[in-house]
Amino acid sequence: MDKMSINVFAKWQVKEGQLHAVLELMKVVAGKSREEEGNLFYKIHQSTQDANTLLLYEGYKSEAAVEVHRNATYFQELVIGQVVPMLENREVVVAKEIDGI
Repeated sequence: MDKMSINVFAKWQVKEGQLHAVLELMKVVAGKSREEEGNLFYKIHQSTQDANTLLLYEGYKSEAAVEVHRNATYFQELVIGQVVPMLENREVVVAKEIDGI
């Protein structure tokens, strides 16, 4: 991975009864995210212990690419406008790899 790349780790706790709706919206979000010039990858995982826990693992070429992603119209409308209200909790960590470890 490029030393300048930025990774986003997100843990979402979906409200009971909202998982199907969230996953349907995330199909669209994932597809649009992967089309972004600065996106390296966009992966969504589901906990084996709790189906309502989703983990997102995203890679971007730079911090600027993360900002482009977050400011995209589809992100604001779908994630912020529709998905976030269906979550109990949302934790997001933006990180870069530690060189040499």
